[in-house]
Amino acid sequence: MPPRICSWLALVVLSLTCSVFRAPADDIARLGRPVFEKHRQAVVTVQIVLKTRMSLGGRSQTSGETREEATGTVIAPSGLTVLSLAATDPSSLLGNLMAGLGDEESRFKMDSEITDVKILLEDGSDLAAEVVLRDRDLDLVFIRPKAPPARPMPHVDLEQAGTAEVLEPVITITRLGRAGGRAHAASYERISAVVQRPRLFYVPDDTITTTTLGSPAFLLDGRVLGLCVMRSVPGASGGSSLLGMQADRTTAVILPAAEVAKVARQVPAPAPAEAP
Repeated sequence: MPPRICSWLALVVLSLTCSVFRAPADDIARLGRPVFEKHRQAVVTVQIVLKTRMSLGGRSQTSGETREEATGTVIAPSGLTVLSLAATDPSSLLGNLMAGLGDEESRFKMDSEITDVKILLEDGSDLAAEVVLRDRDLDLVFIRPKAPPARPMPHVDLEQAGTAEVLEPVITITRLGRAGGRAHAASYERISAVVQRPRLFYVPDDTITTTTLGSPAFLLDGRVLGLCVMRSVPGASGGSSLLGMQADRTTAVILPAAEVAKVARQVPAPAPAEAP
């Protein structure tokens, strides 16, 4: 075959190949942008002041106070917001990991206490909030404004939920850190596994994205899939190091919206406002 024809055919094949790989990404962008625009205001930055105490063998080693920021998802007009507990309280995750270490290491203990919580809004204002419920098994923590917001807050309706299959793309929405101006950011994750037991959850692939714990995940049709949390399991592990056990016994997952909604129903009602 003449060289010019070979070159021309090679260019045609390359062009078609690029189109095949570009088309799905283009579809995701086209379908994902409306999802992002509809729900981004329901994704907030939560500022937390955390008091931490650490001890070894019953003797206090260090203590201190730190200011952290995490991504939260507003799930009710009242401002009820859900976050990943691991993103706000590292002791919840560390407890499971330390359970598999030797005697000396297992005597290490870390206690954390959230002393101040604020929901940061897009206009630069903030709402003082408080922790109203924790679920360590599901890695969830719920916070609520101490005073009712002036107007109903944009929120994600957990009842408008869907399910996903293996290899299905989903859209996640997060808030960047201070270096990123706390801007809203969108990523798409691909479901690599659907785990049915001991409860249903979705495992995204390990591609590095801007998705953070506490980010909501949506199907391309706009229905909410669930919340990004950290799953950890206690007990002995074959790993000989903390890093090895972390890889073996922890993984980021998407907890179905129905599970989040079930726990949210246990949040106690706010105390009635005192009469003036």
